[in-house]
This record gives sequence, C-alpha cells and structure tokens, in this order.
Amino acid sequence: MLAACAGLTQAEFEAPRTGFFPSIQATLNHILVIDRFYVDALEGGALGPAAWADPIPCPTVSDLRPAQAAVDRRLIAWCEALDEAGPDRIIRVNRGTRVQAERADRLLLHLFQHQIHHRGQAHAMLSATAVPPPQLDEFFSVAEAPLRAAEFDELGWTEASVWRE
Repeated sequence: MLAACAGLTQAEFEAPRTGFFPSIQATLNHILVIDRFYVDALEGGALGPAAWADPIPCPTVSDLRPAQAAVDRRLIAWCEALDEAGPDRIIRVNRGTRVQAERADRLLLHLFQHQIHHRGQAHAMLSATAVPPPQLDEFFSVAEAPLRAAEFDELGWTEASVWRE
C-alpha cells in the first residue's frame, strides 16, 4: 500500500477524502500509531495513550514507509518468538486511566483486524486517484509483483516462510 502511495503527490496524499479518517495520510498514520501502541504493549512497554499524542507522526510517505516497516519488524519478531504457551499469556495494555489485561491471541486478532479494516479504507481512497490500488490479499512472486515481493523481502518474509513450508 505504501509503495503505491509513493506515486501520489504530497497534495494527493493529504487531500480530503471520504473515509473514517479524512485522508490517505491520516488513515495510514492512524494504522502506524495504533500498531505502535499495541506492539509496545506486546513487548511489555507502557507507552499507552502517549502513542497517539501526534496523530500524524509521519507527514510524508517517505517518512511513513520506514516507520511502518520498523513496527512491522517488531511485530513479526514478537510473533516469531511465540511458543506454545504464548497465545494464552496475558498482555498488559496501558489505557491511561487503567491497565487492561488481555490474552495475547485476542490482542493480536484485534490488531490484525484493525490493520485490515483501515488498509481497506485507504485502498478505497487510493482508488479515487490516478494511482492503481495494489492487490492486498495475496502473496506474489517477484515476477508477478516485484514491488510487493521486495517489500516482503525487506521484512525477511517469503510465502514459504509465512506458511512454514
């Protein structure tokens, strides 16, 4: 998604659009902010509401891509370190006024659903631009989709490694 958004001008990235958040920029930054919030909790941190103090921490796509990749790598590392007891472990989530206790598997399900939900909104917004929205729900080889394959390669992923083949 961010590779496709790199084809937008800054004005197009920030342009008002119909969606839960008013622009592609705001929507993709929201994903980053919430990813940081939950990944911090998974890692045992106490970032809490400070995570969303700045709703647009990355005003440009060139700022957002490495920031999102960094939190993605942290999440991947956390998931890869799970053992059999991991999904049931309790994660403490700093909500500001209270600390919520949540099972790791339920927190991950919520986080992934959140990512999918808002990426779908950004995808729909992107379809109203001259930049073709990318396929979001398939793995691709380098021959089929070189940019997508390169993004997975940067994260150390292949389809075989994801499916443990």
